[in-house]
Amino acid sequence: MATATPRTADRPTFRDLNKNGRLDPYEDPRRPVEERVEDLLAQLTLEEKAGLLFHTGVGVDTPDGGAGPGTAARRPPASELVGARLMNHFNVWAIAGARQTAEWSNRLQALAEGTRLGIPVTISSDPRHAFSDNPATSFMAGPFSQWPEPLGLAAIGDPALVEQFGDIARREYLALGIRVALHPMADLATEPRWARTNGTFGEDAQLAARLTAAYIRGFQGATLGAESVACMTKHFPGGGPQQDGEDPHFPYGKEQVYPGGNFDYHLIPFEAAFAAGTAQIMPYYGVPVGIGLEEVAFGFNKGVITGLLREKYRFDGVVCTDWGLLTDMVVDGRVAMEARAWGVEGLSREERARKALEAGCDQFGGEACPEVVVGLVRGGRVAEARIDESVRRILRDKFRLGLFDDPYLDPDAAERIVGSAPYRAAGEAAQRRSITLLKNGGGPGGATLPLRGRPRLYVEGIAPEVARDYGDVVADSAAAEVAILRLQAPYEPRDGNFLERLFHAGDLRFKEEELARILGLLARAPTVVDIYLDRPAVIPEIAACSAALLANFGASDAALLDVVFGRAAPGGRLPFELPSSMAAVLRQHPDVPYDSEDPLFPFGHGLAY
Repeated sequence: MATATPRTADRPTFRDLNKNGRLDPYEDPRRPVEERVEDLLAQLTLEEKAGLLFHTGVGVDTPDGGAGPGTAARRPPASELVGARLMNHFNVWAIAGARQTAEWSNRLQALAEGTRLGIPVTISSDPRHAFSDNPATSFMAGPFSQWPEPLGLAAIGDPALVEQFGDIARREYLALGIRVALHPMADLATEPRWARTNGTFGEDAQLAARLTAAYIRGFQGATLGAESVACMTKHFPGGGPQQDGEDPHFPYGKEQVYPGGNFDYHLIPFEAAFAAGTAQIMPYYGVPVGIGLEEVAFGFNKGVITGLLREKYRFDGVVCTDWGLLTDMVVDGRVAMEARAWGVEGLSREERARKALEAGCDQFGGEACPEVVVGLVRGGRVAEARIDESVRRILRDKFRLGLFDDPYLDPDAAERIVGSAPYRAAGEAAQRRSITLLKNGGGPGGATLPLRGRPRLYVEGIAPEVARDYGDVVADSAAAEVAILRLQAPYEPRDGNFLERLFHAGDLRFKEEELARILGLLARAPTVVDIYLDRPAVIPEIAACSAALLANFGASDAALLDVVFGRAAPGGRLPFELPSSMAAVLRQHPDVPYDSEDPLFPFGHGLAY
């Protein structure tokens, strides 16, 4: 395979003349995109077409972008994926510094340019700008500016701010060569136990619709172009109404149910995404139960992908499956995680791929087996014309994003842009604004917050060195004038595979021993409680006994203390209701919003000072 050298500042505005000394029509940016697509499509072999249909993970933490330390399974290196399997869509995992990542991206693009037709790589990413750290769903901000989670953006509820976030995130992504955002989540958090609530804009469809559209505008602009990051909006037709709140990453969570008859409600944010021009769509793993659709996972569901998405909504962008529908994850010779082929578990890998293609999907997320598609076509089970339909959509986005014209990066610019001071300041301001004041005193002493002066502080869950900027930190709560306690919404730890341990699911109450410890502290000193809500929590006793109660959706210690001490004002409103008991949760319909009897705090609650 030929070795290509990344061009530097004197590179031309479009790709160099090819080995024949002429510019192919697909390489000429002056030609219409559709002509470029058809010219390149006509030159592709079946193997090259099949490679375009697979979208798997790579890491920056190894020299050639293979799987690095800490990954769950050994993955082929990028050199094999690009050079032998002819793949060129990769979800980037571990990211270190901005310069290192930009240089890695250039090496990867040079590797791709050295292939027969030089098709550039499209790099995608899960969310990277907040506080959660689950490699299956989102990553800690690292070198990027750090913002509240999508729930925090929903707590603020300002589409202009969400669009500003999208624009800043777009600039940081572009600097590192990330051209597809595997987000936003347009799902609705109508089931309070669902572990994916943190990535949503809450339970209200109209709020989620406004913010989803603003998010897409920030990343893509008015139209998809060379300065855009394409959005892969997920998870069509709306995750969230999960049986018992379990997640369909796992076989016990595969049922998606609608006892409230509210299927159409979950489509409202996606309708806003279509109007905003989302480039791509990802269906979820869930199996629709009891609503007249084929009871197979949405990625295999022709009634949903072709009937609803393609025909009703006229969506002609790329549809990429969620990760791992075809192949079991095998580690050290044993199955660490089975393929999420819910409803079609008895089909072979080849039959699963065929069913997803027949359903209307274009790409297989988290998979690296192009030979499966080649075999289907050569065996006469899938027409090559059907593969061409998907290849057209995939190539169209590559051309619209300008990847064929110049995919290379400036590492110096990457260092200046990613995590720049103005971007960090904007994220930190949003953290403060998203903090939601649920209770403020209420006893004979009046309001507890904001605190004044430099009180003696007892803190838990807060770095003492940060707290010392606000008061005198003491080691014993009995000696404190005020205690400040940061909590995390409770969940049931799971003992299953590595991924299950990362999902916060199950009961929303603190266990008795931990609750008793918390209430004991609240009895010893006036206590300001802050709780990180990655999903709702059942906390009536804590709410009753606290001197003040706040919720955050991703905020630093300094951001919280600025609000507690009045240096910033709380501006959030709950993006979902907080139930008063688990009994109320169990009586809810998982597909219906605001469905909890006598909630402790209703949707939209938030105080000010």
